[in-house]
Amino acid sequence: MLDVQKNKSLKPYNTFSISVDANYFVEILSEQDLKDVLKSELIKQQNLLVLGGGSNVLFTKDFNGLVVKISIPGISSVEEGDDIIVTAGAGVVWNDLVKYCVLNGFAGIENLSLIPGTVGASPIQNIGAYGVELKDVFKSCVAYEITTSEKRIFNFEDCHFGYRDSVFKNELKGQYIITSVSFRLTKSAKINTQYGAIQEELNRKGIAVPTIADISNVVSEIRVAKLPDPSTIGNAGSFFKNPVITWVEFEKVKSEHPNVVHYPAPDGKIKLAAGWLIEQCGFKGIVVGQTGTWKNQALVLVNHGAATGTEVYSFSEQIINDVNAKFGVQLEREVNIL
Repeated sequence: MLDVQKNKSLKPYNTFSISVDANYFVEILSEQDLKDVLKSELIKQQNLLVLGGGSNVLFTKDFNGLVVKISIPGISSVEEGDDIIVTAGAGVVWNDLVKYCVLNGFAGIENLSLIPGTVGASPIQNIGAYGVELKDVFKSCVAYEITTSEKRIFNFEDCHFGYRDSVFKNELKGQYIITSVSFRLTKSAKINTQYGAIQEELNRKGIAVPTIADISNVVSEIRVAKLPDPSTIGNAGSFFKNPVITWVEFEKVKSEHPNVVHYPAPDGKIKLAAGWLIEQCGFKGIVVGQTGTWKNQALVLVNHGAATGTEVYSFSEQIINDVNAKFGVQLEREVNIL
């Protein structure tokens, strides 16, 4: 029997720790729970919000409707030729999956260590860090259509992955709920140390031939040094996407700002470091009311204790405007605004 709660506080369910309520709230622990909810009268009568770890959302007001919290557990693995297929429930904490894979010698997601959120959100966002994206290891996911409650398996081609993007954020936005994700990993690791400060940290530690455990540990240490812990200060990790611009646009920016931090992107485009752009506008570590940017990473907006979602949103708008005025580059929020 589903436990539908009324007037539920969502403060414990969003990493920004914004104090808002939902009219109705239900936690999903199995595919059967989800099917029961999708066939209920309640879902037909209410606005719907599907919530995973709450690490990529900013609430600006109470949610007038039904919040469905996906907490489906479980991790399993099977061999398929030279590959290992790992399947995890949508409610599994992402970093718990990374730890499981590293412990068992399954390579492919070690560079994605300590990314906040749950497995179910990973293909929606096409999460990525330190030279690796989810699409690089994605095999398939199971999802249920909200209007029909029918089960569907999405393969790689179905998902239309892009930079922090997928079909679930575009053509099929709000139409499906993911219950599990399968990843194609390997026991023959291809160590990726080319992005960020990974190689520098390995050198500092004297590690010449790193294992996936070494990569995971170093990435975790780098992230901890740069990013605040949501359990101590509210945040949603990177608030903005790194902007991707054309070569012509990049040449213009570079002519005016020769030291601009940049990386190659697909199709001959250039990715700029949003954190660097924001820092150059004087925002790193500043406090504005109850919000601001993190002292070690300007890309992260924080809640210093009692910020409202509207306050954080207004501050982000100021950042977008100032970056655009200085660099002619339009930042895009990575966090979903509700």
